[in-house]
Amino acid sequence: MIWDTLGNIPAAQLLAFVTGGLVLNFAPGQDVFFASACGVQGGPRAGALAGFGVGLGVVCHVFLATVGLGAVIAAHPQALMGIKWIGAAYLLFLAWKSWTAPPPEPAARASVRTWNIVRRGMLSNLLNPKPVLFLLAFLPQFTSPAYGPIWQQFLGLGLIFAFTGTLVTIGYGVVAGSLGHMLGRHLGILNKVAGVMFAGLAVRLVAK
Repeated sequence: MIWDTLGNIPAAQLLAFVTGGLVLNFAPGQDVFFASACGVQGGPRAGALAGFGVGLGVVCHVFLATVGLGAVIAAHPQALMGIKWIGAAYLLFLAWKSWTAPPPEPAARASVRTWNIVRRGMLSNLLNPKPVLFLLAFLPQFTSPAYGPIWQQFLGLGLIFAFTGTLVTIGYGVVAGSLGHMLGRHLGILNKVAGVMFAGLAVRLVAK
């Protein structure tokens, strides 16, 4: 079993993995900015749902990396570049929709469509090839044949990383949504702010 295999990893090494993962999770990146933008635009619930969707995307990346597809994708720069541009185009589409949308009313912010926000978060993460490269570089540092099947270690550690990252991203989305609620009482530019954030993410994705 996967959890039995993880139990063979020394506690100090497992703690180092979780700590390192949390440090990386708390460092603002595309996932954090995406959830924050959704929170600003739609309120705390939208930010939380976006963070959950991002977490689902990370889980998909973990499974792909575990079965080896991640390594195949990482070995083909053209595939990575194609995914980057598709992801950037998707983020620009969200930026345009946010920029052209009318100012959100309190009632509209409260009636967020759950699946739409979760789907956006998941697609935002899946269309970013960087998680594949990160998982292939980070996870093997904490695995060893002495602890059991490598694929079980890879999957188990990846799911732990996805879980902690999802909680952190949800937290960012909720905080941004709460601040957005307060700003919404005085300003009508929340959609514009979200649009700029989405556009910035698109530029950041293709620039690196």
